[in-house]
Amino acid sequence: MNPLDHQVAQRLTQYYVLALLLVALLTISALFFVKRTLRDLDDDGRVVNVAGRQRMLSQRLTKLAVLRTQEIPYTDPGDFDQSLTLWRASQEQLREGRLQMEKEYVVRKSLLLDSMFAKVQPVFESMYGRLEVIGSEKPSADTKKEALRVVLAKEPIFLRQMDAIVFRFDAESLERVQYLERVEWLLTIATLTVLFLEGLFVFRPVVSHTKQVVRQLTESEGELKYINQRLEETNQQLVSAQEKLVRTTREKYELQLAEETVRSAALLEGQEEERRRFARELHDGIGQMLTGLKLHVEKIRQMPAANEKQRQRVEDLRDLLQETIQNTREVAFNLMPSVLGDFGLEAALKLLTEQTARSSGMVVEFKGTKEPARLIPVQEIGLYRIAQEGLNNAVKYSEAERIEIVFKKSTSEICLSVKDNGKGFRVADIPKRETYSLTHNGIGNMRTRARLLNGILTISSRSSKGSKVEVKIFI
Repeated sequence: MNPLDHQVAQRLTQYYVLALLLVALLTISALFFVKRTLRDLDDDGRVVNVAGRQRMLSQRLTKLAVLRTQEIPYTDPGDFDQSLTLWRASQEQLREGRLQMEKEYVVRKSLLLDSMFAKVQPVFESMYGRLEVIGSEKPSADTKKEALRVVLAKEPIFLRQMDAIVFRFDAESLERVQYLERVEWLLTIATLTVLFLEGLFVFRPVVSHTKQVVRQLTESEGELKYINQRLEETNQQLVSAQEKLVRTTREKYELQLAEETVRSAALLEGQEEERRRFARELHDGIGQMLTGLKLHVEKIRQMPAANEKQRQRVEDLRDLLQETIQNTREVAFNLMPSVLGDFGLEAALKLLTEQTARSSGMVVEFKGTKEPARLIPVQEIGLYRIAQEGLNNAVKYSEAERIEIVFKKSTSEICLSVKDNGKGFRVADIPKRETYSLTHNGIGNMRTRARLLNGILTISSRSSKGSKVEVKIFI
């Protein structure tokens, strides 16, 4: 919504809310006036009834006074006193402006009514005093007759004045009803005016704006369909391009992975071939020469020595040759153990653990299968190198007392693990695959060999709980 539309909508909303508030205010005001006037009319009706009852009570009391004075018997002697008390109480309440009945009613009086009550009050007091005399048992019959004469003389006056009061009450009540009618007409006219102005300045602009918006929407529907169609075509092209890009990226990654695998396999194969050649040269060349040299030393050792010093030198030379031959054999074994090709992986691992235990002084054990089975040469060499690297790492860094190599084989997988009880390390500190090289990182070398064997290498370790290197090859 642009700023102009926003301003128009905000202004129309304000007008609409203001119009509704005015209508609600006028409606509530009308209800309030009607309710208050009806309550006043109810009070006025009770007041008119009580005022009319005063006329009736005055006539009744006059009748009962005549019966008492003339000593004519009537059915309810106590009715005179009750009527006199009610007449007195009602007159005082009308004059004071409060009627105490089942609830309190307000007597609304104008100044004219106040003056009329003031005018009738002496007549009322005169009649009330004479009626008290008639109702008493003490006065004589002549006194009561004199009182009756006064009551009969005052009663017409009281009746005329009370008639005037009743008519005035009724007239003022009618004036309040007429006032309510005028107020209702004014409120109705004001409500209709507000509704007219609301329709003129609120609903009409809203309808015009709605028509304009609908027309614009109708006009832009075709363009919107065309844009949606173009967007759909573009989206399909983007999806196709994305799929092609993903496919190309995947093919490129698979090609790079294949190239890396071939390169790693070729490098490892070259390393193994070079180790095999070097081990053969050590065994067949230097090893044979050292063995021949040892035979010559043995012959010299059998010859008599000129002195003890010369004999000791021959012994030292013999021991040195023996140690050199042993070291040469170990180097040749580490480069390419002949037992691996002759007797298989388990025999080579067993011999490796024995040599490592003898050279390191640690407890190194091997646990294999009950029925050793030969693997293909690539698997035997790869697993042997992984075990050799894991064992060397454990000897160098773990500070362990016990190292265990476990080899298992089933119909579906081959499992080899190297476990120690050393100090452990943080697995997160192991270099990422992108940061290690095949020739300078033992763990990377093990991972590469496991991947080339279609296996998975896992490394687990906890501080002071040792570590474990495990490779699984899926057959």
